Amino acid sequence: MRALRFFAPGRVAVTEVPDPEPGPGEVVLRVHAVGLCNSDVRVFLGEKRAQPGVIPGHEFTGEVVAAGPGARTPLGAVVAVCPIVACGWCGFCRDGYRNRCSRRRTLGYDLDGGCAEFVRIPRELEAGGHLLPVDPSLPAERRAMVEPLACVLASLEALGVAAGEGLAVVGGGPMGLLHVVAARAMGAGPILVVEPDAERREAALELGADVACAPQEAFERGMGLTSGEGFPAVAVAVGLAEAAPQALRLARKMGRVNLFAGFPPGTTLSLDANQLHYDELRLVGTQNAPLRLYARAAAMLPRLPALDRVVTHRFPLDRADEAYAARLERRGLKGAVVMV
Repeated sequence: MRALRFFAPGRVAVTEVPDPEPGPGEVVLRVHAVGLCNSDVRVFLGEKRAQPGVIPGHEFTGEVVAAGPGARTPLGAVVAVCPIVACGWCGFCRDGYRNRCSRRRTLGYDLDGGCAEFVRIPRELEAGGHLLPVDPSLPAERRAMVEPLACVLASLEALGVAAGEGLAVVGGGPMGLLHVVAARAMGAGPILVVEPDAERREAALELGADVACAPQEAFERGMGLTSGEGFPAVAVAVGLAEAAPQALRLARKMGRVNLFAGFPPGTTLSLDANQLHYDELRLVGTQNAPLRLYARAAAMLPRLPALDRVVTHRFPLDRADEAYAARLERRGLKGAVVMV
């Protein structure tokens, strides 16, 4: 089969590899679509680790076409995948946070992922409920967004976002825009997006933001939206050090700020400690999501056609490496490799 492989920072290529065969309790998916995440780009840049030779792709959807003895997922099932292989017995796993398992392995980084014609799903994922049924009539690119949407739901949960409550998002890239889509679906508002790129600001407004502005306008526009109080919830969706202090300025007293984005290694932040103390701000971080939020994300897909607007570039598998170039050059928003 054909697959995209990561060999070293700056080097990916589509090659021929053996077709995967399911072992006991395992299934094989014919991949329909896989999204390119900023984490994939960080691996490409050498900012994040992955096994040399691994097939990337942790945001994907497909159809079960083969099953080993003992596998329970029926042939023909169309699913999205929670790609985290966890130990199942550590404290985090017992508490329902497999995404925090200290022994975790992830498809696309440690084990072969979905940027291929077929992908083998390990027994631990099949048995653990990590194959999420999705509506096969939905566009494949939307079905592949269960993983990033689950991550955004974890962010909004940590921020305590609820109907009628305001949200500011610093960074209007694909994940920032998913915050807008999900928060609007929950009834949150007003929503402010802070983004220097005019095309992304326009997309934010189309997807439900009340205001999308450049960073130098953010404080004035944000205070105007909130009667001078600031926002109860602020998500930092871009890995730039200067985004964090701006997020704190947008937060109201007793507000929450989530460092959702990953940052380059060695990044340090300069924050006003007295602001954190006297304004009683809560500064948190989230990374990936527990399985229950993957299930919620899969159930939400039919009600979120706006997600389709976030995918602006589609590539066949033979040109999967071009998705990296498009992302690095900031062409459009999110790229996806589509096989159906």
